[in-house]
Amino acid sequence: MGTMSTSEKPGKPIANIACLGGGHGLFNTLRSARTIADYVSAIVTVADDGGSSGRIRRELGSLPPGDLRMALAALTRDNERGRMWEEVLQHRFGGSGALKGHALGNFLITGLAQVMGSEMDALDEIGRLLGIEGRVIPMSNEPLDLEAEVLGLEEDPREVVAVRGQVAVASTLGEVRRVKLYPENPPASKEAVEAILNADLVSMGPGSWFSSVIPHLLVPEIVDALNQTKAVKALVLNLVPEPGETAGMSLEHHIHMVRQHCPSLQIDVVIVDLSTMPVASTRRHIDRAAAALGAKVIYRDVREDDNRGRWTDRHNPTKLAAVLQEVSGGVQDLPERE
Repeated sequence: MGTMSTSEKPGKPIANIACLGGGHGLFNTLRSARTIADYVSAIVTVADDGGSSGRIRRELGSLPPGDLRMALAALTRDNERGRMWEEVLQHRFGGSGALKGHALGNFLITGLAQVMGSEMDALDEIGRLLGIEGRVIPMSNEPLDLEAEVLGLEEDPREVVAVRGQVAVASTLGEVRRVKLYPENPPASKEAVEAILNADLVSMGPGSWFSSVIPHLLVPEIVDALNQTKAVKALVLNLVPEPGETAGMSLEHHIHMVRQHCPSLQIDVVIVDLSTMPVASTRRHIDRAAAALGAKVIYRDVREDDNRGRWTDRHNPTKLAAVLQEVSGGVQDLPERE
């Protein structure tokens, strides 16, 4: 499954979108992207060490398949057969034995990778089987480990403690100050670099900030591609701080963390949900943080409501799709809010 040229299958507003992330945040973004783009590239973190993915990774030494599986599930076709395959990929075994908790899609990816010789070939083959109009790509071809510098875990609140592993980082009770990948400065997959360079729009976030979003910015070749691409680059902020790794973090601090981990990164727009729009003085701080990345801040309604009209902590795929389409044409003349 190579990169599709813009002339092969026209019809949707955007030819080519690349979405960077992992987990549930990336799932929602991909659900948005598939409705507005002819071709969607999901570029996925590979540092998961928990649950079914962690067990497969430890026992077989392969890439953790869980986030890759979720990306495939998000890009299945929106019809009866596509929904059936989504359910198959996401199905988890029950019982009380060794299979308990494993996702069927994780076995499919890992087993096919063993047969074909690489995870990328396996993901492409599954994509063909599912009729996906796009590609799921690991950001690196080797499994990575995440380590965070965390404050507030010791009796002296100023003492920095190293917390190792994606699950531990995501659930820490302390304040995450910085994250690292091991091995440091890992090579990017060539497919991820190509997808970013060929995109018309690149999205980063939403998702677990330190364990799904920022790890991409710790891969030098990914950063180089982001700074070289002619695509519009959009950073989608989370709706609420996540318990654990970003508890208590302001919107401004989320943007600061991106720049702290990747000072050379330049992007075009930061998308913030309208319901979180702060007072004017706070907006100025957010604007300054975004300006350091070369970005404009826009406030749009992208939050999912429940059946009773109450806000949830999830992005609505239809609303987010509309905003991604809006920014894809350029951001210079966009109003701050709707």
